[in-house]
Amino acid sequence: YPGLEAVVDVIIPKKSQLVLHKCEDKIALYSIDDNVVIYQQQDEVLPFLKIVHKYPSCFQTVQVDRGAIKFVLSGANIMCPGLTSKGAKLPQENLPKGTIVIINAEGKENALAIGKLVMSTDEIKSINKGIGIELIHYLGDGLWNLSLD
Repeated sequence: YPGLEAVVDVIIPKKSQLVLHKCEDKIALYSIDDNVVIYQQQDEVLPFLKIVHKYPSCFQTVQVDRGAIKFVLSGANIMCPGLTSKGAKLPQENLPKGTIVIINAEGKENALAIGKLVMSTDEIKSINKGIGIELIHYLGDGLWNLSLD
């Protein structure tokens, strides 16, 4: 995540201890002072949503419309129409399939979720049906509610 280069020393201070927590299903959590900062799922290193809330400008983002919010918060993948309708926003530049994106919502200040593009943003705009984003981590999921205490 090139956008994090400017704040990496704030997220992981030089004298802090980064602790690795190995979990089931090839998931690893990295924490500082019992706060998860990043996690690894298979071979992908992903930001923890609380880090995204602190440094939102460091990530590629999309926005869903109001109607998609309840579905995202229940863990559903995001359908293309929820990304192309009025109130939704996709970046002007094309993001390729497989890009990790932060999911914001119309009228909300903080990100709702993190997901992976199932198709490019240009394809989402032109096809406009089916799943556009596979949800990975969202507000209120098990990872969000995790306590390392």
